[in-house]
Amino acid sequence: MSSNTNQKNKAIVWDFWQKMNHVANSDVPTVVKAAFHEDVDWNGSHPINQLKGVEALITGFWQPLRHSFPDIKRKADIFMGGLTSGEEWVSGLGYLTGTFAQDWLGIPASGKKTNIYFGQFYLMREGKIAESYVIFDILAVMRQAGFQVLPPARGMEGGKIPGPHTRDGILLTEQDELETQKTGQLVMAMLYGLRRYVRSRDGDNLHSMEQAHYWQPQMHWYGLSGIGSCLSLEEFEDFHQRPWLQGFGDRGVQSDGRGRLIGLGGDDFLAEGKYAALGGWDSLYSRHNGEYGGVPGTGKMMTIRDFDWYRREGDLIAQNWVPIDIIDLFMQMGVDLFDRLRRQIELRNRGELWFTPPG
Repeated sequence: MSSNTNQKNKAIVWDFWQKMNHVANSDVPTVVKAAFHEDVDWNGSHPINQLKGVEALITGFWQPLRHSFPDIKRKADIFMGGLTSGEEWVSGLGYLTGTFAQDWLGIPASGKKTNIYFGQFYLMREGKIAESYVIFDILAVMRQAGFQVLPPARGMEGGKIPGPHTRDGILLTEQDELETQKTGQLVMAMLYGLRRYVRSRDGDNLHSMEQAHYWQPQMHWYGLSGIGSCLSLEEFEDFHQRPWLQGFGDRGVQSDGRGRLIGLGGDDFLAEGKYAALGGWDSLYSRHNGEYGGVPGTGKMMTIRDFDWYRREGDLIAQNWVPIDIIDLFMQMGVDLFDRLRRQIELRNRGELWFTPPG
């Protein structure tokens, strides 16, 4: 793909995002149909999951979302594009923000301004969106409405996840190719480092991955609700990496053909300037080997919906944003977090104690 095609693809998606910030409800179908292929394959966090075709996208996602948040607007913190293994991608992350006026996905409306964190990838074909993959922090929407369905995160959660410290994540113009190559090489080296971990050999010892070679000591790692944010490499190892590896931790699991590599193909992934992005959707990942989030290991082979955006600063990675579909992950472990929400709602409606007081 030429840089000109990448710029055109980004312009198409950016124009769609801006139009959706201002369009009247009656004109939503027109704007959506102009941007998406008629047979688009759209995939969102559980419980939305897969919507096939542009009509299903309109009636199954956009109209319910705008009914619940009539004044919703999108603000992106990262926006980028590129080519991987012959596929044209555009991706971004940020917030959808609006007044929570009507219930959404079974979450009671609060009547208050609510922030919905998102990370999204679009596959472009012939100037339109052919596939879409998006993870929303739905647990944060629950929390803003007054409900907590998971134990407090080890990392910091609450408030808004920051965008790039350098405020340069919206890549609407062509980026320097040398900077792109540096970013790609650094992130690839880091990913190869992660593969050196062997659960049966290393356990809680993370030294085999040698991650200090790739990250700033005061790197910032941003996970969604249930995991939280980590504000140094040490916090990342203590608050996320060790608990995650204890719960899962298998490396080198062979694909069985299921799932979708997103912005990723072989040793190629989406990189542009000082930013990189990649992900997987329903990709075979690891066995549920041990306790995670209060759920004992089931031994079940897990799939994962997981995205990463990276920002390089100099020769090291400074920031990493990591949306994971936590609700889908817990469903596979046998825990329905929406059922927990429903039980809390029932107790609250009866005037009974529906939360565990601190202490």
